[in-house]
Amino acid sequence: MTARLTIRHTTTYRWDTPVSYALQQLRLTPKDRPGQTVIDWSTRIDGGRVEVAFDDAHANRTQLVSVDAGRTEVTITAAGTVEIEDQQGVIGQQGGFMPLWMFLRPTDRTRRGPGTLALAREVRDVDDQLAQMHALSQVIRDQVTYASGTTEVTMTAEEAVANGTGVCQDHAHIFVTAARLLDRPARYVSGYLKMDGIEEQDATHAWAEAHVDGLGWVGFDISNGISPDDRYVRVATGLDYEDASPVSGIRQGPGTETMSVHLSVSEGASQSQSQSQAGQSQSQSQSQPRG
Repeated sequence: MTARLTIRHTTTYRWDTPVSYALQQLRLTPKDRPGQTVIDWSTRIDGGRVEVAFDDAHANRTQLVSVDAGRTEVTITAAGTVEIEDQQGVIGQQGGFMPLWMFLRPTDRTRRGPGTLALAREVRDVDDQLAQMHALSQVIRDQVTYASGTTEVTMTAEEAVANGTGVCQDHAHIFVTAARLLDRPARYVSGYLKMDGIEEQDATHAWAEAHVDGLGWVGFDISNGISPDDRYVRVATGLDYEDASPVSGIRQGPGTETMSVHLSVSEGASQSQSQSQAGQSQSQSQSQPRG
């Protein structure tokens, strides 16, 4: 299957006093990758401007945006159309600037602890690498219930396991942590998900990828119990959320800041293709995908 997805993602920052200086880092631009073709894409800044654009260490397209001095509001709008081919989770070999062994390295959000070690032990005896990663995804989904509004953006994988609930970001961090404990290079992915029957959303999506011998990178959406298909647009990857966050930044000046997000993902024309890949999830969920 292939699908053409149209995306409009608007982020607005507001301050109760004018800012003297603010700089935002954006990872909002998808790139052509195996199974993904960007038809058109643009980023518009109201209240600031793009100072520089570059590819970071993970080959993510990155833009640095300065906010005009004296502003109390800036709006960032990323929009475009992307064609996705269902490769059933298989991305292929590592092609960025980072060596593969770097994806075994823990970060502050993905450090081991008793909870993640216990999850890894549950699937350690599964010999086949792909089957082991599918089993790990299922174990995490069984033991850490998806529940929106129960976690903070700064929560670590170990804290999420102890909490027993989480969202897609937490599931991805737990998977990445446990996969590395099983000597599988793993990375965090941020992007967009077309939800069945729903266009308007309030957040981007997150999932994980593990590197499997013979296949390369294979995706796992733990929250939905599937490997990514033609509803998923990959935007950025990294060792954890920090490397792949859509928008982050700093500012100078007193006062408080609020942020609002409006996101729509809709589907255009699609066509059927005969496609069979080894990364297909072993137990696809037919329920409404979770964002």
